[in-house]
Amino acid sequence: MFVAKVTGSLVSTQKVDSMVGRKLLVVEPYRLDAQSRRSLQTTGRTLVAVDTVGAGEGEYVLVTQGSSARLTPETKNLPVDTVIIGIVDSIHVENVCVYSKQAKGES
Repeated sequence: MFVAKVTGSLVSTQKVDSMVGRKLLVVEPYRLDAQSRRSLQTTGRTLVAVDTVGAGEGEYVLVTQGSSARLTPETKNLPVDTVIIGIVDSIHVENVCVYSKQAKGES
């Protein structure tokens, strides 16, 4: 699993039947800043993930990939490799809050 930020959405009108009605979001993985260890920074990658939790643009989310992405009830037997399984409320590392949804003023 890893933390990512939702940066956009993807619309595909032509797709396999099992993917019809699935919300696809563009996510950018983040990691802990190696020097300060007090903030998150992008990895510079971009992925498309199936949203199973109702995430929105700008939110930090918990993402899983590979065979684990097909282990949720919503994605079982779907041709997916990346899935959003949670919306992040806060991240604490070594007693330091590196991210708080509440502090950012998000609802």
